[in-house]
Amino acid sequence: MKTKTLFFITLFGILFASCESELSTKDFMVDSWQTTYLKIEMVTVNKTDSLQVYEDKFENNPTLVAQSKYNKDGTFSAWFKNKKGEQVSKSTGKWNVVKDSLTVEFNYGGRDMKVSYFITKTDEGFIGKSTYDWDEDGDFDDLLTMETKRIKTD
Repeated sequence: MKTKTLFFITLFGILFASCESELSTKDFMVDSWQTTYLKIEMVTVNKTDSLQVYEDKFENNPTLVAQSKYNKDGTFSAWFKNKKGEQVSKSTGKWNVVKDSLTVEFNYGGRDMKVSYFITKTDEGFIGKSTYDWDEDGDFDDLLTMETKRIKTD
């Protein structure tokens, strides 16, 4: 009898633990992040039939590393951290999540941008994928894939 009772308590405990609710994508995003991988595939660079691929794994002590912080109030900031640990090229904007898509609005380099990313959560952070006009040729046909990790910021 004791074994049977223990079995059902254990089974109930496992079922209860497996029902823990996962953070929504919006709650998940409220944190600080560092880009660990970036790939942009521009299939028709400047309306030509040329493919251009930019890829960076941010290995071997890179000159600049992209970081960002998403605040609960829907604002965010993004910057590059240089080798001295200084934040450079900082921009601010607004963000929102609908289901599993993150949309960010900001101005960078004099250009107003509104980009949506499909977000996949990972153990370290998230993978974001977007289709956008990264080569500024008027066609939203360029694919960006980035991987991030969660970081601590001041």
